[in-house]
Amino acid sequence: MNFLRRRLSDSSFVANLPNGYMPDLQRPESSSSSPASPATERRHPQPLAASFSSPGSSLFSSFSGAMKQTPQAPSGLMEPPTPVTPVVQRPRILLVIDDAHTDWSKYFHGKKVNGDIEIRVEQAEFSELNLAAYVTGGCMVDMQVVRNGTKIVRSFKPDFILVRQHAYSMALAEDYRSLVIGLQYGGLPAVNSLYSVYNFCSKPWVFSQLIKIFHSLGPEKFPLVEQTFFPNHKPMSPASIGSMESSSPCGALVVRTNFGPHVPGTSPHPALHQEKTVM
Repeated sequence: MNFLRRRLSDSSFVANLPNGYMPDLQRPESSSSSPASPATERRHPQPLAASFSSPGSSLFSSFSGAMKQTPQAPSGLMEPPTPVTPVVQRPRILLVIDDAHTDWSKYFHGKKVNGDIEIRVEQAEFSELNLAAYVTGGCMVDMQVVRNGTKIVRSFKPDFILVRQHAYSMALAEDYRSLVIGLQYGGLPAVNSLYSVYNFCSKPWVFSQLIKIFHSLGPEKFPLVEQTFFPNHKPMSPASIGSMESSSPCGALVVRTNFGPHVPGTSPHPALHQEKTVM
């Protein structure tokens, strides 16, 4: 028995056994046994899969390879989101053109545009303003005001205009239509519109627009106080003291007596005591 045990434990004896004879003895031995002979390797080539590691390690390597081929998620998704710093919007500048009797800043105190943009109020009169308007640069306004005995000089670009003062007056040096033109040139939105502010600088011009409505709707729907417009102080000829339309094909002239109005620079005839129509 000892002899057979020694013979069977000999690797060369097992390698020289016929193919298929005692297959249990021809199983590959563990890594601790001596290597097989080259003849055995040529006779029984090992399959390629046998050279790999265990199934557990193969699965891990396959999973690792798949993870390498799969696009990785952005690192920002794996990390906790960082707090976003809110962008602070610059305050919108509201230029109020009005005298100092009304403090408009208190009406806009704490008010915000769209819930998050503050409103900064700058208030001055037309006489305290100067400006420069550009095609692409908007409008730059210079303001020189006196508040509580202190002179304040400031330059800024307004975002909106609130006009609460007349831009034209018959008083000396109170014609500010050039400033209105400059604000319009700079493309600034305003209330009322700068177009209407400029039109209202001339009261006869506004009344001429009312006359159009008067003729369009009629005196019943749009009554209008009758007025007479003279472009200057020059006297008119006596023949055109008062003219009116007549149903007759001939023209009609109305000459008023000295009890009524007459053209400046002319003296009414003393013999005229009532209106006479001259055909």
